[in-house]
Amino acid sequence: MTIKNSFKQLPDDKGYFGAFGGRYVSETLMPLILEVEKEYEKIKDESSFKEELNHYMETYIGRPSPLFYAKRISEDLGGPKIYFKRDELNHTGAHKINNCMGQILLAKKMGKKRIIAETGAGQHGVATATVCALFGLPCIVYMGEKDIKRQSPNVFRMKLLGAEIRSVKTGSKSLKDAMNEALRDWVTNVRDTFYIIGTAAGPHPYPAMVRDFQSIIGEEVREQILKAENKLPDLLMACIGGGSNALGLFHEFLDDKQIEMIAVEAAGHGIDTGSHAASLSGGKPGILHGNKTYLLQSNDGQIDEAHSISAGLDYPGIGPEHSYLFEQKRVHYMSATDKEAIEAFQYCCNLEGIIPALEPSHALAVLKKIAKNYSKEKIVVMNMCGRGDKDIFTIAEELNIKL
Repeated sequence: MTIKNSFKQLPDDKGYFGAFGGRYVSETLMPLILEVEKEYEKIKDESSFKEELNHYMETYIGRPSPLFYAKRISEDLGGPKIYFKRDELNHTGAHKINNCMGQILLAKKMGKKRIIAETGAGQHGVATATVCALFGLPCIVYMGEKDIKRQSPNVFRMKLLGAEIRSVKTGSKSLKDAMNEALRDWVTNVRDTFYIIGTAAGPHPYPAMVRDFQSIIGEEVREQILKAENKLPDLLMACIGGGSNALGLFHEFLDDKQIEMIAVEAAGHGIDTGSHAASLSGGKPGILHGNKTYLLQSNDGQIDEAHSISAGLDYPGIGPEHSYLFEQKRVHYMSATDKEAIEAFQYCCNLEGIIPALEPSHALAVLKKIAKNYSKEKIVVMNMCGRGDKDIFTIAEELNIKL
């Protein structure tokens, strides 16, 4: 049933969230994209598919992930009660595997024998390699040369899991270029290959499909916070690169108009420096990787290089649903710099004994700044979407600590 004026009813049948989204792909890929959409629409509501997915979510991934009251941080900031949705406790250490499990089951049902993926921070690559190992499918992961160097723990994990990692040496040598190469691979191997896209971007149906698989995060939060507090949260927060972990938390609550939502982009060295990855704060609409969305680009439409200390946020675009929610003012988009994220990383380690990834550290950095604006009766839920094992070498280098 379609609910009038619902934020949850999109995309439309052509894959648009308002003016954003769509399918901007080559003629070679279009039949395959349409096949993915057809098969996904066919199985997503099937009880057998849901049962299989839920089985692996519970017994393999470890869902539901806990909702943790961050008591010491709440008391230190002197504002609202702060809860962390601890998706970093999932198998593989991030939210990424929620989506990978859904897509690998779809790929199997479509009879695909070869899996490809792109990765930045490596968490999506690890999650893809993991589900491929589980189901005995070959896995090729495209990763920028720069990211391979700064995410060596995840590179090693992917290799242990049997994945072939293809280093991308073009452009910025990071996530954007890894996705370019994965799409080129897909065009030339359409018959047997399934592309597991890691974020809520790309051509339709990927933005909606990834969001759907990640929405289990918010569904669990609704049940958990009602049990813990007997009321819904006042504020939801998450970091945002492409946007899957934020949509995973937000989607369930989009029509609860009293709930505020803040997504935090990577401001890098600062928005005013031009060296950042904040597509909404410093970009404009354009087309990249099969969809229309907000992008960092020059006046003549060339894609600018993004920068973030966090490899997972180092992308010059954002998922099209976020562009729509931004223009509709349903979600408020803020940003945090590299320096602020590192400080929040240390803060979380010291006060809660949780080592966060650099990605959610951006959300915590903003939460630290705004907490004073909320009374003690208010409740905040922040998605702790990844753990920080992968970032220890980057942090050590920034803090001049010898390992």
